[in-house]
Amino acid sequence: MRAFAALKHRNFRIFWTGQLISLIGTWMQNLAQGWLVLTLTNSPFLLGLVSAVQFTPMLLFSLFAGVVADRLPKRKILILTQSGSALTALILGLLVLTGKVQYWHILVMAGTLGTINSLDSPTRQSFIVELVGKRDLMNAIVLNSTAFNGARIIGPAIGGLTINILGIAACFLVNAASYLAVICGLLALRVKDAAKDSSPQEMVLTKIKEGLQYIRQTPVILHTLALMIVMSIFAMNFNVLIPVLARDTLGLQADGYGFLLSAMGIGSLVGALFMAIVSHLGPQQYIIIGGATGLALFQLLLAFNHSYTMALLLLGLTGIAMLSFITSVNTTLQLNAPDHLRGRVMSVYTLVFLGLAPLGSLFSGSVAHVGGAPAGLAVGAIIGMISICAVLIWGKHNPIPALDNNHDESIS
Repeated sequence: MRAFAALKHRNFRIFWTGQLISLIGTWMQNLAQGWLVLTLTNSPFLLGLVSAVQFTPMLLFSLFAGVVADRLPKRKILILTQSGSALTALILGLLVLTGKVQYWHILVMAGTLGTINSLDSPTRQSFIVELVGKRDLMNAIVLNSTAFNGARIIGPAIGGLTINILGIAACFLVNAASYLAVICGLLALRVKDAAKDSSPQEMVLTKIKEGLQYIRQTPVILHTLALMIVMSIFAMNFNVLIPVLARDTLGLQADGYGFLLSAMGIGSLVGALFMAIVSHLGPQQYIIIGGATGLALFQLLLAFNHSYTMALLLLGLTGIAMLSFITSVNTTLQLNAPDHLRGRVMSVYTLVFLGLAPLGSLFSGSVAHVGGAPAGLAVGAIIGMISICAVLIWGKHNPIPALDNNHDESIS
């Protein structure tokens, strides 16, 4: 079937399966970490601070990580980063299990995980094309998002129930074990462990400058990244706002919070299936703009809602919009980046998508600390809508090109 074209590649099937298993554990930990911080501190601002600490390394190190991803074999990098992520989850689980966990422990582990992810994310993003080639790249990106959001449905629901039955520590320990699926999958891949950038050795800063110059000189990439910057800072701070909304506005416990995240995951999965069906058309500008607009609009409606049922529906619609936006942005960047620069272009994507999250987390956490989660949602949504209009006016003469199906570099 066209919607699952990337799964015909053996390497991608193995990689995708391992990711699916691991991501369920990741979502369990995400839910558990937010609930743990609120339990220990009762502070939306300190919850936002944890998120800021976790994503600050993305801001500091992503550009350097892009150079590393282009210069070293990506599979070996991923085995190292996934092993490190498993260790951080194990340490947190043991601290909670023994009753010794303190807020500063969570900050340290969040910062460590963020440092690891600053290398893992651009490497993983730019590794996909080596598994499927350019022809099936968008489908592979969408299917990766399907796994991510399928896990988002299952993980938080299981995590919320697990907290109520077994306690918070179990979520961290399950996540630590789930990384074994990815590591074993990476070891089983049949790929050439070779670097894509074989140019003469140059200073790291020179390599970074080369990537940034390419982005600046390529309007379709520049405008797409500009829109992603705004949405990342102001409209994608659900990890900070949803637990506060669940507890303080809707009066929910951990299981109810988990179902809210699962509702968003269901919407994202629906969006992923739609994008998989149309992936052969390539990234489309109307999907990028429509996804960003829907994300801001549904977030604004959520700010004025006090119904649990309606919150589930609005988060589901938000998931559809966000998934459509993110996958189209990701594919646009990868298809417009040459092989030897893809790691560096995707490192900027990581910086924009994840590295700017500290600013967004502190922004949303501060607004929520003063006016509650609804205020944080509303302010971010309004800024997002204004910025979408500004980016549209700026980039109206640079439409996003369709996928070029004449170049296929699959090696799997």
